[in-house]
Amino acid sequence: MQSRVTTPRTLLAARRQAFGPGMAEPPPPILRSWERCAALGLDFGQRPRVEPLGSAEMRAAFDRSEALRQTCRPEIEALHAEAQATGSLVILTDADGLILDTLGSDAFAGRAAQVALRPGVPWSESLTGTNAIGTALVERRPVEVRGAEHYFEPHRILSCAAMPILGADGTVLGVLDLTGPAAIHQGHALGLVGLAVAAIEHRLLDTVPTGCEVLRLHRDAGLLGTPREGVLVFEGRRLVGANRHGLALLGLSWGDLGTEQAGGHGGDTAPGPLSLRDATGAPLYGRLQGVPARRRSTVETARQNPAALSPEGPILDPATEKLLARAVRLIDAGIPVVVEGETGTGKEVFARAAHAACARAQKPFVAVNCAALPETLIEAELFGYEPGAFTGAARHGAKGLLRQAEGGLLFLDEIGDMPLSLQSRLLRALQEREVLPVGGTRPIPVDFALICATHRDLSRMVEEGAFRADLFYRIAPYRVRLAPLRERQDRLALVRGLWARSDGPARGVTLSPDCEAALAEAEWPGNLRQLAACLKALAALAEAGEVLGPADLPEGVTCRPAPAPVPRREEAGRLDVLAQDAMRAALAAHGGNVSRAARSLGISRSTLYRRCLTERAGV
Repeated sequence: MQSRVTTPRTLLAARRQAFGPGMAEPPPPILRSWERCAALGLDFGQRPRVEPLGSAEMRAAFDRSEALRQTCRPEIEALHAEAQATGSLVILTDADGLILDTLGSDAFAGRAAQVALRPGVPWSESLTGTNAIGTALVERRPVEVRGAEHYFEPHRILSCAAMPILGADGTVLGVLDLTGPAAIHQGHALGLVGLAVAAIEHRLLDTVPTGCEVLRLHRDAGLLGTPREGVLVFEGRRLVGANRHGLALLGLSWGDLGTEQAGGHGGDTAPGPLSLRDATGAPLYGRLQGVPARRRSTVETARQNPAALSPEGPILDPATEKLLARAVRLIDAGIPVVVEGETGTGKEVFARAAHAACARAQKPFVAVNCAALPETLIEAELFGYEPGAFTGAARHGAKGLLRQAEGGLLFLDEIGDMPLSLQSRLLRALQEREVLPVGGTRPIPVDFALICATHRDLSRMVEEGAFRADLFYRIAPYRVRLAPLRERQDRLALVRGLWARSDGPARGVTLSPDCEAALAEAEWPGNLRQLAACLKALAALAEAGEVLGPADLPEGVTCRPAPAPVPRREEAGRLDVLAQDAMRAALAAHGGNVSRAARSLGISRSTLYRRCLTERAGV
């Protein structure tokens, strides 16, 4: 019996017969995929037989991919708004095409689930035919599959764009996909996915492996440090890791990993940007990381640690340093960041440090306190105005703060206090990347990175209708919480670091160990701002050469109470009643102000809240 060989042409003819003569010839990757599917004996007229994993298998698969899911989360959340606006889904899979996460349009998610496009279902090409996820895995390249280009007929309702996520050694870690209804042409989908994957892969190469050097390079010096830069990892002269941009700039491929390259760097390198050339001889700009301090560029040192060269830089604990590094990566990827924290925790200091370390460091940093601007003038202050736009306007008009931040970073402090009436204008400016000055008729393009800060709970304000939900989702794809001073574990080191920056040491004034301990253990409701102001006051009042002790601390600086001893069981009930009575009395004495009542009792506000709520609930 003679077997019939299926070729792309015969398969295309068969599909045209099934779907109609108007079907256009698909691109080569789709034809190759059809041929592979036909060789596997898949019948494109049937529904693919795919089943979700069992609960135990799914849990194990998700556990294996947890690191990938966390790495990709900022980009998935950033694409969330785009997916909702176009009725689409953002999809993340593992290296085998197993769907891990979907986020986006709830309405389309229901339609997608009808063809098994949901978490826990494998979408490899061998099981589900030609599709963006499975075909991208086989082709190891970005793939777009629209409507009838899918192998199986039920999948024709989908239009998908996917790109593999590659590790530093070229291994496939997973796939990022943007899928929507086939009836809506999404010409930008593959570009958005490509930008997101570039940011993810860039983050994977953010740290320098032990014993290695990392070369970062680009044709444009201004793009060093951004996801568009090339990255090459050397162990001696041997190339051991890279990203796609780095390989392309030097005309290399993944097969060159493990070989010795002329780009490997041994010996001394002069400070400053490196002079390199690409495969065509065109000049490149580069910086080297992981080299001895004597060879490291001063500029690169400042970008890695913005506080290193500035005596006024922030004193960050390890947890906040990690938050800062993440914020810088997000800013370089064009993703807004919201910084949350109590008053005095250093939200603006954090934002300035992020600006100093990001790719926009040489451009302006413009800070706007939304709570301090008069409501009647806030629109003109932000968006600018034309000459004669209103009574009292400057004769030549004004650019506005958003335009002053052109190319740099805009810091909107206390964004939660922005009037609702203005939030819609700000949302439009962020979406369209242009502003319309007051009295103007033509919008003006703007380009800036955005960090917002607030001491309020924006998500709760959205629920209460006090803050626009669409603006919240636009500005807060990633939120950073700065811990209050009482939660920091480095309080003693912080006291010493801030004191070293004061005028005291220059005049021979020192803090005794008891004084340092008292400052570290004191209650600081104003957090870092209050502590820094207290230390400056101590330095100003002290005599030259004086040693300050706890008795020299200003009135109101009180130590946090030591933990109360655990009462015996027979005393617990009586002590609990006394505690409740004391809390009620403190609240009454302070007019219901929970913060003041808590301070007077020497307990945290959260403890007072919890105990009061427990009493009201009758627990």
